[in-house]
Amino acid sequence: MASIDNLLHESRRFAPDPAFAAGAIAKPELYEAAAEDRLGFWADQARELHWHEPFTQTLDWSDKPFARWFGDGRLNVAYNCLDRHVEAGLGDRVAYHFEGEPGDTRTITYAELTADVKRAANALKDLGIGKGDRVAIYLPLIPEAVVAMLACARLGAIHSVVFGGFSADSLRSRIDDAQAKLVITADGGNRKGKVFPLKPTVDQAVDGAESVEHVLVVKRGGNDIDWNDELDLWWHERIEAADPEHEAEAFEAEHPLFILYTSGTTGRPKGIVHSSAGYLTGVAYTHRNVFDLHPESDVFWCTADVGWITGHSYVVYGPLANAATGVIYEGTPDTPHPGRWWELIQKYGVSLFYAAPTAIRSFMKAGRQIPDGFDLSSLRVLGSVGEPINPEAWMWYRDVIGGGKTPVVDTWWQTETGAIMVSPLPGITAAKPGSAQVPLPGVSIDVVDDDGNAVPDGQGGLLVITEPWPSMARTIWGDDDRFVETYWAKFADQGYYFAGDGARKDEDGDIWLLGRVDDVMNVSGHRLSTAEIESSLVAHRIVAESAVVGAADETTGQAVVAFVILRAEHAAGQTPEEAAELLRQHVATSIGAIARPRQVFIVAELPKTRSGKIMRRLLRDVAEHRTIGDTTTLADSDVMRSISDTLQAAPKTED
Repeated sequence: MASIDNLLHESRRFAPDPAFAAGAIAKPELYEAAAEDRLGFWADQARELHWHEPFTQTLDWSDKPFARWFGDGRLNVAYNCLDRHVEAGLGDRVAYHFEGEPGDTRTITYAELTADVKRAANALKDLGIGKGDRVAIYLPLIPEAVVAMLACARLGAIHSVVFGGFSADSLRSRIDDAQAKLVITADGGNRKGKVFPLKPTVDQAVDGAESVEHVLVVKRGGNDIDWNDELDLWWHERIEAADPEHEAEAFEAEHPLFILYTSGTTGRPKGIVHSSAGYLTGVAYTHRNVFDLHPESDVFWCTADVGWITGHSYVVYGPLANAATGVIYEGTPDTPHPGRWWELIQKYGVSLFYAAPTAIRSFMKAGRQIPDGFDLSSLRVLGSVGEPINPEAWMWYRDVIGGGKTPVVDTWWQTETGAIMVSPLPGITAAKPGSAQVPLPGVSIDVVDDDGNAVPDGQGGLLVITEPWPSMARTIWGDDDRFVETYWAKFADQGYYFAGDGARKDEDGDIWLLGRVDDVMNVSGHRLSTAEIESSLVAHRIVAESAVVGAADETTGQAVVAFVILRAEHAAGQTPEEAAELLRQHVATSIGAIARPRQVFIVAELPKTRSGKIMRRLLRDVAEHRTIGDTTTLADSDVMRSISDTLQAAPKTED
């Protein structure tokens, strides 16, 4: 494979507003400083943190790919997120506006959050938790989840946050892999107007788990639960009984901060390990510059759950390290009404907003009349995260949510990178709808062919990171060999980290993400990106959302199969057969005949996880008439049954 074919083109450009650029945090000099002395640049970023013992060595790369950043320094992550701000006189600043799905609210200042974390650290210490111990956290998106994470960081314990939608088997595999001593959970949480139980899942997961000594339970849902007097403890009782004073201890820079598991529900879980100092340096730097954070006036809302890396980096550690004011919302975007997110932006005066393209396309489907009913004028910067955003969703985001003027930062990064790696800077970059565009200052990215050679501008290939960076994963928990084989073996000679994503460079050398290499199809010898075809489909006025997969085909090797949700105002305007044919021809016209889908299926919903990611693996199963695989992580398991029924009823489309 020399490259991935580049067929879709986007020519719209949006230069930074001069007034925005004049007051922006990130200036062009940032790129110049990083280019002149990359390691010196990262050392300067790290010195923005508080060091109990300053470092003298920036990077030790002698045992590549196992990096040591700022290795002889010592700090405490929780102290950097809390105590130092209170000591600087910012104790009355709001750390979080919390909104529960039922409408209950809490406003938590930095002084209050610091006090909560000190008590929680003592409560955990009283249970025998200390440096290096692992703690599994299985909670809804409530303030106690943040407190639990920071209490672990304060003690030097290593937290493993598991998203509250995972099954008991998934939770158990993570507990066993990390050998967690403590599990922190809740009786239940609120989702879609109902209480969903959490503790019963934990009860099943810890049954026979020899490493678990206690289960600490937050009272949130009020649902009936079973109780094991030998294992279970109430969070509120232990917090109330704990000493309110706790002095943060300094730990070595490379001390692990957390493990975050990235695998699905089968096979051995893959625990990504992140360090303390390097990780915190990366998330604080990127949060400040990518979102143009003015902490004294901005309100930042990242909609991710803390069970994912986006929640770790841009709900908790990045914003708190920067003394930002954030929003935490427990529920779903459409409960109790479809304008819930926009209502909260209006209520709290959110100025910086960070969400996933999947959510944005869902709002497109419902229509602009919903956000138009709210005052969104407080918004200054809009961010996109989780997958490539197609140009039409980007434009809708800017025009409808951002009032036609708010800059959009389309960010690329991964669990393994810890922090944003590729993104426009809103006061510097002339934005291109759908493109992450440029590596951040201090980050070294390229697009290469299979042999590791850089592809020329205008071509596609494999995205690689060519130099180490502070927030990089340090290893896979308990399996250094797997870490090397998974991320570093493909380009071992060059020393490149291979992200697993395809990308292309445009004529300006800017980067466009094409999705996972696994989502690249080989159609009659052409390597086509599913992301580009999905972008073409969503560009049509009748389409709200699409997912494209490659299905085995005797003639072409693979064929393009598309699953499409129509916008609400167009869903009843024509038959599914008419819409499908219209869209097949649209793709052929906008990209080329080689990309025309063999079949387009009009569906009501797409299979998504609780975090909003489309599970294309399941769509490939139905497109190739295989038994549908594991659906336990889906937000709605009935979706696949509906899609299967649609496929069986639809006539086969032939050219």
